[in-house]
Amino acid sequence: MFGYDTGVINGALSFLSLPDQLDLSSSAQGLVSSSLVLGCTFGALSDSYLANHIGRKKLLQWVAVIFTLATLACALSFNPIMLIGSRFVLGLSVGVASSLSPLYLNEISPERLKAQNVNKNAIAIVLGQLAAFTVNAILGSIFGDWHAIWRVMMVVAAIPAILLWLLSFDLPNSPFWQLLNQSRSKAVKTFRRLHFPRLDIREAITEARQEIKNGDSFEWSSVFKDKYLLYLLIAGITVGFIQQASGINTVMYYGTVILEKVGLGSGASLYGNILIGLVSSLAILVGSRLLDQVHHQHLLVAGLISNGVTLFILNVVMKTDMFSQTTNNILVLIILAIFLAIQQGVVSPVTWLLLSELFPQHVKSTFNSIGTATTWIVNFVISLIFPILMDILGTAGVFLVFAFANVGCVILAEVLVNPRLVKKANEVL
Repeated sequence: MFGYDTGVINGALSFLSLPDQLDLSSSAQGLVSSSLVLGCTFGALSDSYLANHIGRKKLLQWVAVIFTLATLACALSFNPIMLIGSRFVLGLSVGVASSLSPLYLNEISPERLKAQNVNKNAIAIVLGQLAAFTVNAILGSIFGDWHAIWRVMMVVAAIPAILLWLLSFDLPNSPFWQLLNQSRSKAVKTFRRLHFPRLDIREAITEARQEIKNGDSFEWSSVFKDKYLLYLLIAGITVGFIQQASGINTVMYYGTVILEKVGLGSGASLYGNILIGLVSSLAILVGSRLLDQVHHQHLLVAGLISNGVTLFILNVVMKTDMFSQTTNNILVLIILAIFLAIQQGVVSPVTWLLLSELFPQHVKSTFNSIGTATTWIVNFVISLIFPILMDILGTAGVFLVFAFANVGCVILAEVLVNPRLVKKANEVL
């Protein structure tokens, strides 16, 4: 659901920008794309409060309902303002889901399966984006002469939301949330249903008691007085910033526009996105194996360095006139696919995983929400200004900026997400 709706705008944007549709300028395109992301920011920030008071399972069900209604409103929009407003509401549900899903998966998983199960969230996001690219390409090529086809592209996003709502009734409640709400007997039954070892159950009960003890007395002032809590908060914000500053969603949201600007036709651009989506999907399946074998922070740094090198090469290829237009287009498509493979196979899954494991249990939901919200804030800014930057700097110039941004992210990861300091902070807390 999350992946499909962040990817659907990629193919729909070219159609809904046409003069006989919503006639969007570059700045209006940025607003349409980024309005969802702005909603995601507020959704992610509210997740901690809602998840603790409503419950993880019930909140997932509400997310599915709001997502369905907002998707229908997007598809029926008759002017840019209605579309921007509908995508903002849609973003609220996507933002909650982006923070809630890793948290929920973490809490229903025994210790030995936590990393593996949380990573399934990242895999599902990429598969959702691939599904969006594929549906967009098929609809765009068959019904490309019907400019209102963007409405169908958007309404298809309601399908995964409806499926989530229908299937959610069979999901277990988070046993940790049950412990926090004084339902120990129910929690133990849920733990057993999920095949938690006895040691994991005892540790969860101990953590829940500690959180209940500290829950009412938790104040933000205590975070700023405790250097270890403050460091972990900064580390979480840094991880959220890094995920988007690497430039991933410039391709996710504007891939069709980018490919059209470098010379591909509209139909070829839509199918080019399928190639990018396929490579990303294969990359994340391969990258999942690395998560169990390589330290997560080291993997993050390696991915960011690779991103920077790839985007620098992309800048050179876009500027060169050594090749024919056809060869140049193929090279651009291949390099973009490599960039997406590195980002989706390494950087993105590692950042989601880090956000689920950086923090001690008594601040996990709050700090996780802030880290996720940071991701969406940075995403919003980049999505808003990217079309304008392309007009000012050109496509090649923008990717050179992101190449240097990845270099900066390497420095941030080394200094502010230091494995030794993170481990020490968690041990002390």
